[in-house]
Amino acid sequence: MKLLLVAEYREGKALASAGELIDFADKIGGEHVMFMVGSESSLPQYEGKLFLADAAKHGEYSPTVHKLLLLDVIGRENPEMVVFCHSSYGWDLAPRVAWALKAAQVSEVVDYVDGSLVVPVCNAKLRRDVQVDTDVTVVTLQAGAFGLAEPPSGNPTIEPVDVDSTGKVEFLGYEEAEAGGVDLSKAEIIVSAGRGIGKPENVEIIAALAKVLGGEYGASRPVIDSEWAEHSRQVGTTGQTVAPKLYVACGISGAIQHLAGMKKSEFVVAINTDKDAPICDVADVLVVADLTQIVPMLTEKISGL
Repeated sequence: MKLLLVAEYREGKALASAGELIDFADKIGGEHVMFMVGSESSLPQYEGKLFLADAAKHGEYSPTVHKLLLLDVIGRENPEMVVFCHSSYGWDLAPRVAWALKAAQVSEVVDYVDGSLVVPVCNAKLRRDVQVDTDVTVVTLQAGAFGLAEPPSGNPTIEPVDVDSTGKVEFLGYEEAEAGGVDLSKAEIIVSAGRGIGKPENVEIIAALAKVLGGEYGASRPVIDSEWAEHSRQVGTTGQTVAPKLYVACGISGAIQHLAGMKKSEFVVAINTDKDAPICDVADVLVVADLTQIVPMLTEKISGL
């Protein structure tokens, strides 16, 4: 299988998410080339052919023009799969390309097993295997689902790509989201609540443990969606990415989105009644217990020190 990997470039720099694309391609075992609208001053680490369009001319994002650039490369290379990251760039551009190619699109892929693309369903509680029958498949990869053990290396062989076209959208720049709530990215200790806490009143149990530890409390997406905690405390790809010295996951199953947001934690403690929950695979210490019993006990013991 031949793949076209669509790397991203933002604020003058090639993004490290190119490594996730490469890992996915390696998992499939297919031949691959890469495309990026960027600059020769900042290239992804990649040992292969890179089709490079000039961001100074075409903008870091211009949906119509970037689609035409991609279609030009697809016409040259005839890939069987076009692969984006599931980012604001990818989820906007991927369906435009899929529509132009009359190709199937599969979003938020988290794995590739026996020829099938694996995607989460039912708020990531379940997964389904997807196979398509179009000549070309357009996919987006969920952030954090793939990644090389070591950063990619190598210098790409550049092949310029250009189109004589302008779009109706003018790229002006980026605007920082308005800060609000707690900044978990700066916390050295985080105690997070998951669906397993059972009811909104139990958020206080998690917050109390975080307080005696001198840290902050966070939450998984189901807790935020249930409005048991404010959005600024969400850990995960749709919340905050954190890297504390200690991360305590309470009643968190460990969906890909959540793991991607806390995988850089130095030490992870998981408290869960399910010893086979995905969070257990990344935990340094696993406590199989009812969190409503053990968390208050821990809080009491620590506060008495």
